[in-house]
Amino acid sequence: MSVMSHAASATTRVERQQRRYSTRLAMTDTAVVILAVFGAHLLRFGFNNEPLTIGDRTFDVEIGYVVTSLLFVLGWLVALQMFGTREPSVLDGGSTEYRRIVDATMRVFGGIAILALLFQIQFGRFYLLIALPSGLLLLILTRWLWRNWLRHQRNAGHFLQRAIVIGDREKATHIADKIVREPQSGIRIIGAVTTHGTQEPLLRDVPVLGDFDEVLDIIDSHNVDSVILSTSDAITPKRTRKFGWALDQKRIGLIVAPALTDIAGPRIHTRPVAGLPLIHVEYPRFEGRQRIAKRTFDIVGSLGLLVLFSPVMIAVALAVKFTSKGPIFYAQERIGLHGKPFKMFKFRSMVVGADDQLKSLLDQQGTSDKPLFKVNDDPRITPVGRFIRRYSLDELPQFANALIGTMSLVGPRPQREAEVALYDEDAHRRLFMKPGITGLWQVSGRSDLSWDDAIRLDLYYVENWSITTDIVVVARTAAAVVKPSGAH
Repeated sequence: MSVMSHAASATTRVERQQRRYSTRLAMTDTAVVILAVFGAHLLRFGFNNEPLTIGDRTFDVEIGYVVTSLLFVLGWLVALQMFGTREPSVLDGGSTEYRRIVDATMRVFGGIAILALLFQIQFGRFYLLIALPSGLLLLILTRWLWRNWLRHQRNAGHFLQRAIVIGDREKATHIADKIVREPQSGIRIIGAVTTHGTQEPLLRDVPVLGDFDEVLDIIDSHNVDSVILSTSDAITPKRTRKFGWALDQKRIGLIVAPALTDIAGPRIHTRPVAGLPLIHVEYPRFEGRQRIAKRTFDIVGSLGLLVLFSPVMIAVALAVKFTSKGPIFYAQERIGLHGKPFKMFKFRSMVVGADDQLKSLLDQQGTSDKPLFKVNDDPRITPVGRFIRRYSLDELPQFANALIGTMSLVGPRPQREAEVALYDEDAHRRLFMKPGITGLWQVSGRSDLSWDDAIRLDLYYVENWSITTDIVVVARTAAAVVKPSGAH
């Protein structure tokens, strides 16, 4: 097999995988839309083909709601295709896929509303009220299930692109480390090409394969699907352009990685200026409508959850009261928005006077000078406390914190004053938002996280907050509580 045909077959393999996955999504979308539309038809009209009224004219039975439902299904499926809900670029994670599904669905129903107004079409309202929400929810649910399936496939080594990283050693190491940490990205880093080359690997499983002068030969010999190019002074614009042409001939994907990290996609916009693909990065804003939206989400959510969990809270309160001496509730001072202290409420899960024992216990395990004050096999925890901490039941009173405004449902991890005193300059940025009952730290390992990982997740949340993110985190928290890990 020639070099060109070998490279082309490797790329074709990736394209074939993407096409196969998109076909499965299309089949599922079709089934969901048919189920939603004709399910609404059956609930509203039964097996009767009711006529559809337009103005003063009534269609015959043969062209009634059955035909309408068929056209409805066709239009919905066309919209899902036109809005790129199955493009490979949006299927690798993030909320873009879901946003496009919502956008396509709302456009379809918006178009129906406009047609109904212009031509005085008397659509059955109950019919539409069933089809829209049920179809949208089922579309999002099935896409979520497919995404989980894809994640498991990638963890097993399937549906992956073999990629190499090219650039200065420090930048290439940073990019490789980020991608290796995210196995669900669909990219497997098989090696690196640095501007000068070296025998020392970037990471444990990422060897340096050579320097930039050898890159085309390396691509051919290692069956590479994609190339990730970081910025480098040694790789000039002219050289980059010629390199791109060579990759195009070999049908190898080119990914350019700018020196931007922990910035969510919606904040990044590319605009061509004078032939240059300039990247515009929006600064995070938390004011006006955004502040009102988050506060409304906190009030409605915390009030609803307090009502929902009131029987559980009564049971926990009784268990704490009758199994150990001391108060039912425990109020601990934490650092909140802009560094202001507040009282965080919890069910008491430790013996009385537990705070006075903390320093000596940290000294015993040699971690008194490290952040995230946590004691392994903590002897202060009561038997009931160990159970309610495992399932986060001790944190239910914090819904009251969210209701009064000292905390949010979702936000950075609330920490003690002594921990905040150990912050570096970057970590202080996490105080720009109220601490949360849950957050990215809660659904990503909880107490098993290192200090650096916890800060990184909190900063990412502060920089990229959105209501969508909050909803996703709350949903993931429910799953984490059902199947707990890392709760100390």
